[in-house]
Amino acid sequence: MTAELIDGKAAAAELRAEVAAEVAGLPAAPGLATVLVGDDPASHIYVSSKRKQCTQAGMRDLHRHVPGDVTQEELLGIIDGLAEDPEVTGILLQLPLPGHLDANALLARIPPEKDVDGLTERSAGRLALGKPGLVPCTPSGVMHLLDRAGVKLEGAEAVVVGRSSLVGKPQAQLLLGRNATVTTCHSRTRDLAEVTRRADVLVAAAGVPRMIGPDAVKPGAVVIDVGMHRLESGLCGDVDTEAVAEVASAITPVPGGVGPMTIAMLLRNTVLAARLLAGDAVGTGP
Repeated sequence: MTAELIDGKAAAAELRAEVAAEVAGLPAAPGLATVLVGDDPASHIYVSSKRKQCTQAGMRDLHRHVPGDVTQEELLGIIDGLAEDPEVTGILLQLPLPGHLDANALLARIPPEKDVDGLTERSAGRLALGKPGLVPCTPSGVMHLLDRAGVKLEGAEAVVVGRSSLVGKPQAQLLLGRNATVTTCHSRTRDLAEVTRRADVLVAAAGVPRMIGPDAVKPGAVVIDVGMHRLESGLCGDVDTEAVAEVASAITPVPGGVGPMTIAMLLRNTVLAARLLAGDAVGTGP
């Protein structure tokens, strides 16, 4: 069996076009405030890409670049100002931060209605309770890819490998919200392959290169690879893609799978944030 490739690039392009069309129909263009602290080269690249796609979708770029030696109180003041600014629809604090700053305390000052990264405790609580809100971009992008591929989630057995607050935990909650039977695995899971072989839908998000091989996959399963690793041999994910593709029915490639969806879902979250601020009812995920 050769698995069908789930094309994240195409899905992201479609979603960006849908977001741009929705933005054009809004009374006012949403404003995304990205906050970049210091001069980390990788963070600069990430933020530049987010800003570029934001403006391409017709949104306002309200970027703030802050010196790396900013104090906790100064940065709290900046975030509080953005939280109170009616022109700002969404706030994104680019992580990681310099070591002298408390990221959790800073994130906590972002109102859940403007938390386009879905990283605050209040956003996580809304997701857990099934209340309207914004969810982290990567797991919501995974859900979008599953829906686009026509994967039936209701009644399916889903296994998520990884329990991070950014991906694993919200991913499990989103799948549970779609009536899948969900198991979360992690580094302490006994006989990981035995558990993952039960999965109709397997999401690998553990951060370990090629940890999921063909022996860990149920024949005909749908495999979503969230991992991204740069090795001497090139880029790879948490899944041994070539080998697993001979077992699975569908699989996301690396690169070109989940990765392109993250910024596309950020744009979608910014539009949802505008609707939340306007008092519209929105769901907790795709």
